[in-house]
Amino acid sequence: MDSTRVTEHPTSHKSPQQGVGPADPRGALLRTPEPLPTPPATALPAQTRAGGEAPSSGPLSCAKQGPPSNPGGTSSPLPATGGPEHSQPAAEEPGTHRPRPVPEGIPAQPGGEQDRVSAPPGGKDRRTGQSPMPHGPMPMRRDGDRLRFVGAATRRIARGIDLDEIVMGLCRATVPTFSDAILVYLRDPLPVGDERPTGPLVLRLRRTDRIPQERDLEDGILPVPVPESSGLVALSSELCEVRPGGALAEVLRGVRPVFADAPAARAALPELLGDDTMVPAGQRAILAPLRGRRRVIGAVLFLRRPDRLAFEADDLLVAGQLATHSALGIDKAVLYGREAYIADELQRTMLPETLPNPTGVRLASRYLPAAETARVGGDWYDAIPLPGSRVALVVGDVMGHSMTSAAIMGQLRTTAQTLAGLDLPPQEVLHHLDEQAQRLGTDRMATCLYTVYDPVAHRITIANAGHPPPVLLHLGGRAEVLRVPAGAPIGVGGVDFEAVELDAPAGATLLLYTDGLVESRLRDVWTGIEQLREKLAATAQLTGADHSPPLEALCDEVLDMLGPGDRDDDIALLAARFDGIAPSDVAYWVLDPEDAAPSRARRLARRALAHWGMEELTDSVELLVSEVVTNAVRYASRPVTLRLLRTDVLRCEVGDDVPQLPRLRQARATDEGGRGLYLVNRLARRWGATRLSTGKVVWFELNRG
Repeated sequence: MDSTRVTEHPTSHKSPQQGVGPADPRGALLRTPEPLPTPPATALPAQTRAGGEAPSSGPLSCAKQGPPSNPGGTSSPLPATGGPEHSQPAAEEPGTHRPRPVPEGIPAQPGGEQDRVSAPPGGKDRRTGQSPMPHGPMPMRRDGDRLRFVGAATRRIARGIDLDEIVMGLCRATVPTFSDAILVYLRDPLPVGDERPTGPLVLRLRRTDRIPQERDLEDGILPVPVPESSGLVALSSELCEVRPGGALAEVLRGVRPVFADAPAARAALPELLGDDTMVPAGQRAILAPLRGRRRVIGAVLFLRRPDRLAFEADDLLVAGQLATHSALGIDKAVLYGREAYIADELQRTMLPETLPNPTGVRLASRYLPAAETARVGGDWYDAIPLPGSRVALVVGDVMGHSMTSAAIMGQLRTTAQTLAGLDLPPQEVLHHLDEQAQRLGTDRMATCLYTVYDPVAHRITIANAGHPPPVLLHLGGRAEVLRVPAGAPIGVGGVDFEAVELDAPAGATLLLYTDGLVESRLRDVWTGIEQLREKLAATAQLTGADHSPPLEALCDEVLDMLGPGDRDDDIALLAARFDGIAPSDVAYWVLDPEDAAPSRARRLARRALAHWGMEELTDSVELLVSEVVTNAVRYASRPVTLRLLRTDVLRCEVGDDVPQLPRLRQARATDEGGRGLYLVNRLARRWGATRLSTGKVVWFELNRG
């Protein structure tokens, strides 16, 4: 009787077998034209039947006995239902399909699923002679399996962008496919880039992962007992200082992964894990150093339980690949973290850390970066107190959202603060900002809106340089877009800026913003401005006509108008609630620069305090007003102004036409003067002097009651 044989060949891409795809690595069953001797009985994986039936779940035997031979001496093929495999005739029959040659570039690939078929109950693996794990992942048996695993694992590791994501990707990719447990040690602290670490090499346990035994209970299968000494349950050492010249230092210097039973690893593991911790015996643990671009930054320990097959020599290559990809990813993550930290610090220092609390106005602000990966930008806002209880409100936007844009923004913001300290008109401030932008470079473009609010006059003065117009929300709930000249952006050069003066009634809210709030790929600027106006009006209706919405909640509501994916630029938002100062809380006089001016100033201040019911401050106010007015009259050539403001504090302002600012100095015992500002500094809550375009203002504040 002729013997039969089952052979496995690659499938031709031109004529795929029914039930098996062209790219299926299992190939197809082809007839063998020549009889071959019967091989010994071995377990083979189930193959797909010709009719597209599901493969059998049990092992197959190549030594299966065929049916009786025909009288003609040739073997008859078995019917399709006669067994789990097809018996092929020794001689070729007419019409029999011949195998086609494998095209170039499509190598024959080994099977993937057949290597994971369990051995018969009580049997052992025919390659290693060891019993497989009863209810767990089977080891990778072929190079194709390892390559596919390494490819999938490195892709998962590469998806991480920060340190924790990369370490977690390494743990999740290896447990339980490659190992039953993993320990990741990283240098503490991690060096950044070319930074040379100082101090001893210290490794800290960053993350561990293992197969939970409870998973077996959920599947209804008894858990496999794991001895406490296996090292997979509790690993005590969390911090390890690597001794120079020690066994662990030698393993880390060697870079290559080693088995736990290697001589170098046997001495290094107790140093890493602690003397009381034991690892599984034999080749069931791999210690792999993590080396970045410049130096070793940690180590990884892969562990397998005693009831699972031990690691093979090829698994060292897998561990080395995982360690290399992880170390390079950690290096990049540390660099990315440092850059993100620098960007955050730069942006934080460029913007106001806290807003001031000027008299007669309440402020709130928001800043949103363009994206998590672009946390710096050219948008800024600012609130600058000015003489006379006024405040300058500034919002600007430099083109782009990069480190360069942030640097240019910082210079323009500093320039604006300096110009505001000179008390220049808004249009003059924009003119000098335009000159500064041209000095920084020919392509430095920015938009800016500069507003000055006077709480005594209840007026605002606005100058615009190509910025979106502000929106004013009135107390009754009406929102209007203020009509201000658009102007040219800062940096164009050779253009003039115009300022307009508008009413700022008490209870109204002014909203200044950058174009990132109202412009996106889904809408143009004016459509966004109209939506913003409607949003403000709708929010004001919720609090009623007699109450203004809270500033913080109003800012949050405004930002809620941005839908997901509806933001392409960073956003700066500044909201100002105008409370103003009532005329009854203001007292104002003009004094001639004569010797009688100080006495008249004391008399006027005493009357105002009596009218306000603040007689307890009379002595202090008379003394300080006399000293400041005397100093002003001594050098002034024009009338001196005196103003008292009653708010939460009592503020006194004295103005003259002399630009030189007074300086506090320590008078000597023989000096006849020079003690006026010393008294002001000792008795006043706060005091200061501000230079104006027409002179200066010296002011001080006293607590009420």
